[in-house]
Amino acid sequence: MARTPVAVLRRSAHPAGAPSKSPSPEPADRPGRLRRSGRPGRSKRTRQLHGGPLVYVILGFATLLSVFPFYWSIVAATRSNADINHVPPPFTPGGNLLGNFDKALDEADIVQALINSTIVSVTVAAGTVLCSTLAGFAFAKLRFRGRGILLGITVATMMIPPQLGLIPLFMIMAKLEWVNQLQAVVLPTLVTAFGVFFMRQYLMEALPDELIEAGRVDGASYARIFWSIVIPIARPAMAVLGLLTFMTTWNDFFWPIIALSSSNPTVQVAINSLGGGYVHDQSIILAGTLLGTLPVLVVFGLLGRQIVGGIMQGAVKG
Repeated sequence: MARTPVAVLRRSAHPAGAPSKSPSPEPADRPGRLRRSGRPGRSKRTRQLHGGPLVYVILGFATLLSVFPFYWSIVAATRSNADINHVPPPFTPGGNLLGNFDKALDEADIVQALINSTIVSVTVAAGTVLCSTLAGFAFAKLRFRGRGILLGITVATMMIPPQLGLIPLFMIMAKLEWVNQLQAVVLPTLVTAFGVFFMRQYLMEALPDELIEAGRVDGASYARIFWSIVIPIARPAMAVLGLLTFMTTWNDFFWPIIALSSSNPTVQVAINSLGGGYVHDQSIILAGTLLGTLPVLVVFGLLGRQIVGGIMQGAVKG
């Protein structure tokens, strides 16, 4: 039987008795080769950017500008009115804090104002978050006739100055006999166009259409999809919107001073009645302002880190 040229070449390349050499596998634990090849097992080092001295000087100056008004409020709340008007004014706290607190509590019902502001702010924040998330989910992921027109009308309401609706709104509250009652402050601000647009933009990016389709395939209704899928995904944005709404409602003065009176005030209405007389007592006014600011600082201190952590967790994609 004749041998083929391929067989002859193979026998000549591997003579009889010589062991066949197989290519040795490359060692997998060569760090240099792994670094050059760019394989997933290589160690990654996070690059950190360091600012120069000018950056720290600018940041420190901006921090001082931000903190100084609050620090001056503390100093003025612990001093007398004569000390505040002295030239140069003092920049260290004094010892009249408790006395100024007593005077502020005597001149205005700040305790009732704190309770009213807490009820109004919590109710408005919860209602705004819930209604805005529902509307944002509908505008972001549901298909229905007139969706673009309704969204455009909702966004257009943000361009209307709120002062234009004061007289009609007050007439409605008077017709309902809600003047000087808390629902007159709660209901007009229970839903905001900003909250609807904010949640719609967030859910457009964070909520995949595949999750909704999978829920519909499993037989879940839109209500079940909202509670089981949309809310867990939208939780970081809901926390941010809730905190912003709480702080905005707590600091609101324009509508509460019209709808409420000094007998049933919120914090801002109560502070407005402090320090009256021919010469305004700035120390009492700032003492009441400090009392009205402390709950907001507590809420921000408790929820601020959780909100930032939720945003960072929602921003990481697997």
